[in-house]
Parts: sequence; structure tokens; C-alpha cells
Amino acid sequence: MDPVTIFVVATLMMLANGWVLGLMRRDFPVTLRPSAETWRIATLMLAGSSLLYAFQYHLPLGVASPLANGLVMLGCTGYWRALRQFYGLPDPRWLLAPAVVGTLGVIWFAVFQPDTRMRVLILTASCTFLLLASFELLLSQKTSEGRHSRRVMASLFALVAVFLVFRAAYLAARGASPSFDVTGEGAWINIASPMVTALLPVVGTTAFLLMCSESVGRQWQLAASTDYLTGLPNRRTLVTVGERRFGEATRLPGQTLALAVIDIDHFKSINDTHGHEVGDVALRHVAEHLRAACRGADLAARHGGEEFVVLWDGLDIDAAVTAAERLRALVAREVLHVDGKTVSMTVSMGVAAVGARDSSFHDVLRRADEALYAAKAGGRNRVESAA
Repeated sequence: MDPVTIFVVATLMMLANGWVLGLMRRDFPVTLRPSAETWRIATLMLAGSSLLYAFQYHLPLGVASPLANGLVMLGCTGYWRALRQFYGLPDPRWLLAPAVVGTLGVIWFAVFQPDTRMRVLILTASCTFLLLASFELLLSQKTSEGRHSRRVMASLFALVAVFLVFRAAYLAARGASPSFDVTGEGAWINIASPMVTALLPVVGTTAFLLMCSESVGRQWQLAASTDYLTGLPNRRTLVTVGERRFGEATRLPGQTLALAVIDIDHFKSINDTHGHEVGDVALRHVAEHLRAACRGADLAARHGGEEFVVLWDGLDIDAAVTAAERLRALVAREVLHVDGKTVSMTVSMGVAAVGARDSSFHDVLRRADEALYAAKAGGRNRVESAA
């Protein structure tokens, strides 16, 4: 297959990928749409450059070369920008500088001082910088989420960058021309060029869609496990984590688990007196105190309504009561100020630790709940431990 045919086929594949991405973008969350749109535009730019390369000998050199090379550099810029948007990073002020400077250089060496070698070097330098910037950005993401799709994407950027550098060095050393000649010196690299450079808009778009799908999946998973109001883990997550840690506490020697069920005292009167909006602020206020008091392995969760649960790893009942007493005193001391209103709050707490008679996490939770009722019956704003 000759390079012209490869460029035409690659153009059609790029356009198809851009069309698919445009359709799917509408179903993405709002946070992902800007990066998806930027990636789509970059893919269409590379499709345009591919088409110009296919028919460059039918256009004046001063038109075809700057347009085609400029679209390639802008496309690489777009991919880098799309990844920055994906990870929530702002645009640098010099975002367009490599593409603009590169395009001006290509124009000079195509129109005013024709020099094929300089055009190749300028295009290679600009694109390699942008590709390696994208490569570095992907590697800098330390989270394990989406690790495989990031590796595929990073490998593509690195592969194309290495090929561009090798191509420029090969053409310079051999004195060959980056043409569509498939019989003379450098024929194989003229055939390989459109195939390798099409990897990003074709295979890369598939990897980008996979990254977006994984991100959507993580957002759904987070939404399913998090309380929308306080941002704490919800009851579903509490039970899942609690059952796992209960199993560890009963199976592993020396492992302990304690928990506290926490209820805001007279919460209904806060809603009735100040309104439900203030009540929501009060819930977030208590949630922040619970979150701040948690150590690395501890878990604070919203159990429902005005009730919360804190799991303490490695604490026995006495240490858990001491920790609960600190929390109770902190909430009572930190008065809530909202919209010019002062709201004093207290909490009642029931504490329990895993015991020999507990057969499940729910047994521990039930005993802590019974201790909570004892605290409320004893006058509220107090901590009671389960028998």
C-alpha cells in the first residue's frame, strides 16, 4: 500500500473516531465534556493534516506544508490540553507557543527560504516536546485508578515521539526527502510515517474513551458509596467496611475493633427553629469534626438522619470511650455560626467493641445503638458504653 492510500485511509479512520467521540461526549458528565471536546477537535485537526499530506503535491508548497504541519502541531497541543483538562489542570499561558512558533518556522522555510530539512527539524522539535509533555503528565498521575489505560496512552505518546526523532535523524543522515517515494532511498520510512502518526488519533482515541469510561465508573461508584450531603461514606459503605473489619478482628490475633453510634441532640428543634437549611449545615458541621478526628484507618460515616457512626481500628472499649468523650466535648465546644445565627449543639454517643458473643458486625452496632439510647435517656450530651 502506498503512503497516499495510507493517508486517505487514516483520514477516514480519524474522522470516524472523531464522530464517535462527538456522539459519546453528550453522555459524559459535565466535568469530562471539555476534555472530550478538545480531544475530538485535535483528532479532526490531525485528520485535516493527513488529507493535506495525501494531496500536498496538488497544492503550492507555501500552502500545503505550513497548513499540514501547523495542523499536526495544533493537534498535538490539543491532545496535551485535553489530558490537562481531564485531570483538572489549568491551561499554561504558553499553551499555543510551540505550535505557533513551529508554524511560523515552517512558513519561513517553505516560502521565503525553502529548506526541507529545517521544516522536518522544526516539526519534529515542536511535536516531540508536546508528546513528551503529555507522556510526563500521564506518568505523574500516581493514583492506581485507570492505571492500565494511562499506561497504554503514555506508551502511544512515547512511541510516536521516539519515531519522530528517529525519522528526522534518519532523513538527515541519509539525505532522503520526506516524500511519497516508495521506491527510492528512505522508501520504508515514507510508508511507516503515516501508519505510526495515525496511532494517536485512532488507537489513542480508543484509549482516551476508556479513560473517560473508567472515570465515569469511578464517579458512579463514589456516588453509590458517599452521602451526598456530608460527603462522608454512607450506610452501605459503613456496613461493607464494618463487616470486613469485624472479620479481621475476630480472626486475627491482637486485632480489635470499636465503634460509636452518634446522634445529634434535639436535632428536630434545630430544624424547627432555624430551618432545614441550617439543619443541613449542622449535619455538615458535625461531619467535619468526625472526619477531622479520624486517624488513617478510622472511618466516619453517616448512618442516616442525624445519626453517625465512627469505626476505630485497634482500640479496646476503654480507649474508644476516651476517644468518644473527646469528640463529644469538641462538638459541644465548637458553636456553629451560620447566616448570623448561633447554634449550639451537643451529641449523645453509644460505644461498643467487638466481644466474644458478637457473631457479626450488626451485633456490635446493635449494642452500640442500645448504649446510645441509654445516653439519651441519661440526659443527653454524654457517652455510654455497651455492656
